[in-house]
Amino acid sequence: MQITRLDLGRRSVGEGPVWDVASQAMYYIDIVEKKVLRWHPESGAEAEWAVPDMIGSMALRETGGAIVALVDGIHALDFESGAVTPLALMDPANPAIQLADGKVDRAGRFIFGTSHRKAAEPEGGLFSLDNGVIRQLDSGLTLGNGPCWSPDNSTLYHADSMAHMIYAYDYDLETGAVANRREFFNTSEYGPIPDGATVDASGDLWVAICEGGVVLCLSPGGPNEKGIVKRVIEMPIKIPASCMFFGPKLDRLFVPTIDPSFLGREPADGDGWNYVIDGLGVTGLPEPRYRG
Repeated sequence: MQITRLDLGRRSVGEGPVWDVASQAMYYIDIVEKKVLRWHPESGAEAEWAVPDMIGSMALRETGGAIVALVDGIHALDFESGAVTPLALMDPANPAIQLADGKVDRAGRFIFGTSHRKAAEPEGGLFSLDNGVIRQLDSGLTLGNGPCWSPDNSTLYHADSMAHMIYAYDYDLETGAVANRREFFNTSEYGPIPDGATVDASGDLWVAICEGGVVLCLSPGGPNEKGIVKRVIEMPIKIPASCMFFGPKLDRLFVPTIDPSFLGREPADGDGWNYVIDGLGVTGLPEPRYRG
């Protein structure tokens, strides 16, 4: 196994990576700098788009361009013009709530969490965007992160970062409904913040532990269906923010990180850079596009 720092420029809050199999490009975001970024590993080409507010996550669209989760709802991003236009806004609007991490399920819905912007209060939730309509799936969360699915689509994983807990839900791919929220893994032993996550082809969950300096591989199916630690990968920085398999074989792991300068903290030398982990011996799954 080898961990390499990528020469992609330092970011304030690198998050939300999405690997596009069709174009062999990595999309990711910088929450604080309000940007969507793209990197083609083969050519080295990079591009970026500015959005008008803090961005929690993004996904590609089947019809072209992307959707971006901004403070007030989901907006469409046109890659050609750079225009950002409202697609589906939160109703009622809540200025204390910000849209957070999100991903597309294999039926083409965008599933996303929210976070409380000003206090550690459980006023956030889990939501679905389906054919332009937002509906709430769960409530009582403080900071939603890392939605991803088992290979058979029957389980949705989603973390409340402030509770140090990754939850598992029963997931109905046909209807998009969730049920039976249960504790899957408490990350406290490894770090306080379970952040972005993905699932590999064998069904193991990979999650970046922000402020813990590790990426964990969790195997489902332990006692009471809880996750079992399969691998602990020590990162050269303390604040990994997410992870995503990429490359022609989906066998490399992309790990964006956070520069804590925006929090008034002195950054370590490697904070804010993007990293790649090679030689893991596992492969990921293709990311779907939003069907709306």
